[in-house]
Amino acid sequence: MDELNGRMMACQILVTGLIAHVANEQRDPLRFLTDFRDEIKAVVNGVNIAGLENSDRVRQVAQLTIDELFSLMKPPSAE
Repeated sequence: MDELNGRMMACQILVTGLIAHVANEQRDPLRFLTDFRDEIKAVVNGVNIAGLENSDRVRQVAQLTIDELFSLMKPPSAE
């Protein structure tokens, strides 16, 4: 289980870096990040989670993870 958690953290770091890189290429990076976050949340709300009687907890953890990832991103420096 620790190996899986480590891999998930690595994927989260990679995705966060990729999103930040793409955002820095945009004219308005904060608006891009906000719109992208909202799109990801919409996907999580609509995705079908098979094999579980109650997928609400999985969906809630996914939403919290999205919020956590985007809260770690800071606006670009003024330099």
